[in-house]
Amino acid sequence: MSLMEILFLFAFLYPLVMAWTWMVGGLWFYFKREYQQNHLPEISEQGCSIIIPCFNEQAQVRETIRFAIQTQYPQFEVIAVNDGSSDNTANILDELALKHPSLRVVHLAENQGKAFALRSGMMVSQYEYLICIDGDALLHPHAAIWMMHQLTAFNQVGAVTGNPRILNRSSILGKLQVGEFSSIIGLIKRAQRTYGRIFTVSGVIAGFRKTALMQVGLWSEDKITEDIDISWKLQLAGWDIHYVPNALCYIYMPETFKGLWKQRLRWAQGGVEVIKTYLPKLFKVSALKMWPVALEAITSMIWAYVIFLIILLFFLGLVVPLSPTWQIKSLFPQWYGVILAVTCLIQFFVSLFIDKRYDANRFLRNYFWVIWYPLFFWILSAATTVVAVPKALFTPKKRARWVSPDRGVRGESE
Repeated sequence: MSLMEILFLFAFLYPLVMAWTWMVGGLWFYFKREYQQNHLPEISEQGCSIIIPCFNEQAQVRETIRFAIQTQYPQFEVIAVNDGSSDNTANILDELALKHPSLRVVHLAENQGKAFALRSGMMVSQYEYLICIDGDALLHPHAAIWMMHQLTAFNQVGAVTGNPRILNRSSILGKLQVGEFSSIIGLIKRAQRTYGRIFTVSGVIAGFRKTALMQVGLWSEDKITEDIDISWKLQLAGWDIHYVPNALCYIYMPETFKGLWKQRLRWAQGGVEVIKTYLPKLFKVSALKMWPVALEAITSMIWAYVIFLIILLFFLGLVVPLSPTWQIKSLFPQWYGVILAVTCLIQFFVSLFIDKRYDANRFLRNYFWVIWYPLFFWILSAATTVVAVPKALFTPKKRARWVSPDRGVRGESE
């Protein structure tokens, strides 16, 4: 078998194996933990603090606060942290605080980054349990009930992650991401929970036990994705993370290529950063449950470079004669491409079927769009990983500050 045949085999086998791994784990989670959850769980007597870090959120923060205030939970507070916004966010928050007694506002003089804003909100919170959402996220009224049930019912749970649902669906990128969050991200989280460890909580909606956060040193201020970092810190310290699909939160996602590229590059860089930081700790016996998650993350990075090499050699061969060892005759899939395509269709069907209860039963509509997902997002994922690895490995440590993201085209959302 030649080198190119080995590369093509790896490029084919990795997504094939992972697709079936996710489907098996996801279905196990669904039938064991989710299928019969048709009623709200028993409401805990413990209170919770909803923390909302905000940076230049004037266009969205009123709606975000309104949804948070309407949380159907008996005992809670809302803490909005204005992280040195340069727009009118501070004034809007002060105005809302006068109208809503359950809202408290913390102002930071300068932009310190999301991790620091979360730390600040936690320091002034009065409850042991925290629910953290983004400044443009819309919290479902029952999300706190579902998340608090998991946090209070299981003493070893240090964090829970909710189920983000995309609102903007007026563009092709928006429609593809609707399918992605259910058929890819939701299925992966279910599978990872089944196999023991979750790669990351969702930064847009996550719940935490304050005791666990204090034990691991809170959120790291020098990590570009504080959600991935805190997930690894907690789990390496022995805490569990649960995925709570009934804890819904509605979000806006990028609908331009530039915005999507910046978002996915940040996600990829954050993943590489945690592997770089915590790889030495994985060799301890106590970290055994993290090995599958770490192995999959490292393998995905290798896969991205293999895809990049195959594409590079193909186009190089069009202008420069290459030896048979390095020659790529075609990028079009052969028999293995058909197998992979069928597997993708099965995966999308399974995941959208599991997830349809959370999306107004738009099963067929979402399925039509998600089948096109691999054509664009696999290449995007590989490209961002190739760029992210050297950025994460060689960029000096500094405080991670945020900028306002691309939140898509507002208006029509089906």
